[in-house]
Amino acid sequence: MEVKQIENLLAVDLIPLVKESKEEGFRFLERLTNEYKEGTNTFEKPGECLYGVYNRDKILVAIGGLTIDPYTVDQKIGRLRRFYVATDYRRKGLGALLLNEIISNARRYFDVLVLHTDTERADRFYTSLGFSKEGKYKKSTHYLYL
Repeated sequence: MEVKQIENLLAVDLIPLVKESKEEGFRFLERLTNEYKEGTNTFEKPGECLYGVYNRDKILVAIGGLTIDPYTVDQKIGRLRRFYVATDYRRKGLGALLLNEIISNARRYFDVLVLHTDTERADRFYTSLGFSKEGKYKKSTHYLYL
């Protein structure tokens, strides 16, 4: 498995992950694609990034991004965005691998990393990696001091 920064989302085949996530009832990867095409979220501001995990066949199996938190004026708060791991690759350490890469990048630019999730499975995942569960920051469910 290889974690790589995605410089141009339009050059990445995201269709299988979008399809799978929609079947699970999640729309955020579809929003990721639409926002990127519209130019409303392109992960280009200082500290922002988008990463993918690719399998041996160079197929994207996980994705996640980091932006300046749009719900605050504090530029030192980053927000984890559009984090998704394909079902066949879950519980194999790929989510932690991807999240640790994003956190490593976040430490260079932000003091706090926040996120929002509404699933119990994701809650367990994030708290197992050091996030605190508390709505301390606007429109977030978890945070991590960097």
